[in-house]
Amino acid sequence: MLTDRGRWILALGGGIYLAAWAFGSDALYPVALGLVLAVAAAALWVRVLKRPMTLRRRLERGDRLAGDDVPVQLELDAEGLVPSGTMVLRERIARLGERETPLVRRHGRLRGRYVLRRVPRGRYPIEAAQIVIEDPFGLERVEVELPSQSSILVYPRLVDVDRLFSESGARTPEGRRLLLRRPSGFDLHSVREYERGESLRRVHWPSTAKRGQLMVKELEDSPRDETAVLLDADAACVVGEAPDSSFELAVRAAGSILKSHASRGRRAALVVNCARPTYQRVHSFDGEWHRALEILAGVEPDGHAPVANMLADEGGPATRAVELTVVTSALSPRLVERLAHRALGHHGASLVYIEGASFGRATPDERLPVDAGAQLLRLQRAGVPVIVLRRGDDLAARLAADDLRAVG
Repeated sequence: MLTDRGRWILALGGGIYLAAWAFGSDALYPVALGLVLAVAAAALWVRVLKRPMTLRRRLERGDRLAGDDVPVQLELDAEGLVPSGTMVLRERIARLGERETPLVRRHGRLRGRYVLRRVPRGRYPIEAAQIVIEDPFGLERVEVELPSQSSILVYPRLVDVDRLFSESGARTPEGRRLLLRRPSGFDLHSVREYERGESLRRVHWPSTAKRGQLMVKELEDSPRDETAVLLDADAACVVGEAPDSSFELAVRAAGSILKSHASRGRRAALVVNCARPTYQRVHSFDGEWHRALEILAGVEPDGHAPVANMLADEGGPATRAVELTVVTSALSPRLVERLAHRALGHHGASLVYIEGASFGRATPDERLPVDAGAQLLRLQRAGVPVIVLRRGDDLAARLAADDLRAVG
């Protein structure tokens, strides 16, 4: 494809040729032909350089945390000898825009480097990538499309917490602490006919009503997650703009709590209330933790259902966990009721409430209560440890705070 300069040179050559013919000037013919041949040689040059290519991106070792600069190293493998400075990589990175990087020959390879400045948490797919080849005079250009299936992950900036605000379990209304139950439970396996002497507590009443005779539940022991962290990614609850938003603070809080559990070998799980609810077990601080960290890096507030809905599913991972921590900025009466009911039923429950008003404005959501403080106190009276996070808080200090002083 001719560049603008190439079109002007070609037009100039044609014009000089016509002038030489019109005025009979033999001296202008070589000039005209030279200009036209220069454009033809440029076209041949770039087409010779158009060949199979492989691009490799390398990021520096270590985790890339929100707000850090992200250096990207580029290496291009091409068949044959390619002169330095004739190729430019053009990329389009999601939410980061387009950029062009010249590739120069160093140590026998075409290499390039650029730095993404102060990148917020997120997953940034490479939406398009192509090599642009130009001749040395910029007369002809050829573009070679490259695969663009990779992405750049920037992780949330988590904190280390030795002791969580809910560490010792919930309090009963009388002020006593509840001990954690063992991480196992019983699931309904099947139903069968009642046998004389069996406890009526095992009667499965729906099947009994349907068949007209007593039917009892066959239960099987199944392991449960010891603790689950439920992150609310409901889009209607987000206040502020990333990276300074209530949701970014919620991601950091949820990830820090999960990290605290995982680092001590507890059977933990991450549950995300987003458009496609996500569940990731973290029973080790190796591969499973890194998969959870990738989820936290890429999660977006795109949910469309209140987080209380996930607590209505009796077989869901959030309700099955022995201990549950909910991280949300939407304190609906329905959520308060479910958490209080869970605590009164001697199931561990705690709440991390992100105060949206501290980010500049309140969320115009009908699900939010008028008096959040009253709802938080109601949870504490029911034995649910509560912590309130506001914009600018010291996250590590607040997550380790005594829950009796969390509201205020």
